[in-house]
Amino acid sequence: MGTSGGTGDPGGHGDTWARGQTDQERRDAITVEIGYAFVSACLAAALVWGALVGPVLLFTLPQAVEPVLLAAGYGLAVVVFVLRVVHVLWRFGRRRAGG
Repeated sequence: MGTSGGTGDPGGHGDTWARGQTDQERRDAITVEIGYAFVSACLAAALVWGALVGPVLLFTLPQAVEPVLLAAGYGLAVVVFVLRVVHVLWRFGRRRAGG
């Protein structure tokens, strides 16, 4: 197991923090949460995009409606993506801080 961290821990478990987790465990938890935020944001954005752009791809719509739906689909998909990532990571940060 060797030594790691700066605590002088003879077990080599590295620095500990609030709940006794090592720095590596904390980094792993953050990495997993970032991955979850990214994947769930992609899915949410894809659903919004599909709901707005889908009719343009499937049906013949008036020419005035198509650009509006396309712009709304792309714009709202970006907004949903960003909001989802921020929400998930903010909630994770608050949970980690104990609040």
